[in-house]
Amino acid sequence: MGITAGEAVMARDRLPSGPPELHVLAVDDSHVDRKVIERLLKISSCRVTAVESGSRALQYLGLDGERASVGFDGLKVNLIMTDYSMPGMTGYELLKKIKESSALREIPVVIMSSENILTRIDRCLEEGAEDFLLKPVKLADVKRLKDSVLREQGEEHKERRSRKRKLQDEYIPASPCDLSLTPTPCPSPPSLQPPSKRHRLLNVD
Repeated sequence: MGITAGEAVMARDRLPSGPPELHVLAVDDSHVDRKVIERLLKISSCRVTAVESGSRALQYLGLDGERASVGFDGLKVNLIMTDYSMPGMTGYELLKKIKESSALREIPVVIMSSENILTRIDRCLEEGAEDFLLKPVKLADVKRLKDSVLREQGEEHKERRSRKRKLQDEYIPASPCDLSLTPTPCPSPPSLQPPSKRHRLLNVD
């Protein structure tokens, strides 16, 4: 006997979900470099949105004062990887914009560059960059970043659940009759009736 379409959907929804997917915003003015990082991210099972400039990245993130442009799906970004040397807005300037945003400052930002300039690296790390990668970026770099971000997200999730559980544990009714959905009779107070005649006789001197 076959199953209905509704039953098939319910069965599919009960299947265990796979590992969480990372959504990466890749920013690079070089078409070739952009395609390389996009390919590495997809090999690592990441979802990728690739843009060609810092201003385009700000538009996608909603930091330019306007809504995201048509064609962008508005998915939550878990990681931003940006080239350092770009016309109009450098990766360092993009990093500063993101870290100045109260809504987005927690998103890890990784700077990429073909130039190994120590002062540039230090400046980006001091501004809050998660890492500084030298091009060409390797698959091992991407996998390491993915593991690090997912691990941090897992720890944050556990911390939020722990705080929620603690608040629930602290909210305990004072007695079984307080705040119960099914009223529980409270214990009756001690009887105040006068002692029986037999009890009075026993206590006579």
